Amino acid sequence: MRIVFATDRSEANEAAIESRTCLECLANIGVREVHLLTVVPDNVSSGLPGMDIASNARRALGSQQRVFEEAGFEVETHVARGTPHRRINGLAERLDADMIVVGSRGESPLRNRLIGSTVRNVARTAVRPLLAERIETTETGPAVKKEHLFRDTLYATDFSQNAQRAYEFFPHLSGATERAYLLHVRGHEQREVDDATDEARDRLAELATDLRDRMGIDVETNVRSGGVVDEILAEERRVGATTTLIGARGTSRLRRLLLGSTAESVVAQGNNNVLLVPPASVTPR
Repeated sequence: MRIVFATDRSEANEAAIESRTCLECLANIGVREVHLLTVVPDNVSSGLPGMDIASNARRALGSQQRVFEEAGFEVETHVARGTPHRRINGLAERLDADMIVVGSRGESPLRNRLIGSTVRNVARTAVRPLLAERIETTETGPAVKKEHLFRDTLYATDFSQNAQRAYEFFPHLSGATERAYLLHVRGHEQREVDDATDEARDRLAELATDLRDRMGIDVETNVRSGGVVDEILAEERRVGATTTLIGARGTSRLRRLLLGSTAESVVAQGNNNVLLVPPASVTPR
């Protein structure tokens, strides 16, 4: 597998890269080639202070490159100018990357500012599966929130085509996933339909049998009722998931939104790593 690892060279990103457990998880799902990317402002003109910012950024990537190389990965570094989410998605598309990895700095007292703008924009416009790796602030500095990235994977589905596409990503996690939890949330508008719960349980049971046969892992299923985002986040906590796998909705002709409100809210409000799989019809932005 080939991934684009987007970094702003901050301590938070250093924490994600230096986590041996996280690197092992990437290796266990077959990642062999890592493209380290940092994006610098494109408004620095020649002759002005900061004109060597790209050269400085490339040198700064050296320490991160060495960490990956010492862990056995093939590494290339890239420095681009422009809008971060456009350059991240553009490189992933050009390289035909299997996944994009970005660090999310975790929680903030303001609910609408739980993740940085770059992570939010990459999530909204991703053309490749996106792993938002959660970083938290500790007494000793930034640290990965849940190091075993894919060990306990919660898959949330509404049985749509987009959700099915996310489900089909499960085999890529073989070698790292030990337990899977399959969840369907009956929204407020579905509560009065009694047959829907039994049907959802049956469909989840079919998926669970398929995963056990194909991956040889433990699988549990659950149907919850209530607000979709709240119930997904509650299930994350209940089962102790390390990553939530969810399909992103799209595509809109409006450039600003490719991501459905549920997926975006799970990324923004949650406390878990999130793996977003975009629809097959998503085009580069």
